[in-house]
Amino acid sequence: MTASPDSNQPSPGELLTLKEVAAYLKLAERTVYLYAQNGRLPGIKIGSAWRFRRSELDQWLDEQRRIAESSTKAPRQSGPKTREEEEDS
Repeated sequence: MTASPDSNQPSPGELLTLKEVAAYLKLAERTVYLYAQNGRLPGIKIGSAWRFRRSELDQWLDEQRRIAESSTKAPRQSGPKTREEEEDS
């Protein structure tokens, strides 16, 4: 039996360690720990160890992208007009 090229990649339901999540998200381990501890990152604590499902992390990333995109598309609330806004007036 031969291993598939992606055999080292976690499956969507596979549990990842804090260290693996930090590498996956390219964040410091401490940041991942604090996000999980504060409920900002989906994870489960088993004893003293945090574990994370890859599929839930991917969903979380999609949500973060949607939030970022919607906040950049929101109308400006205050401040001086840009040159383009002045030209359109």
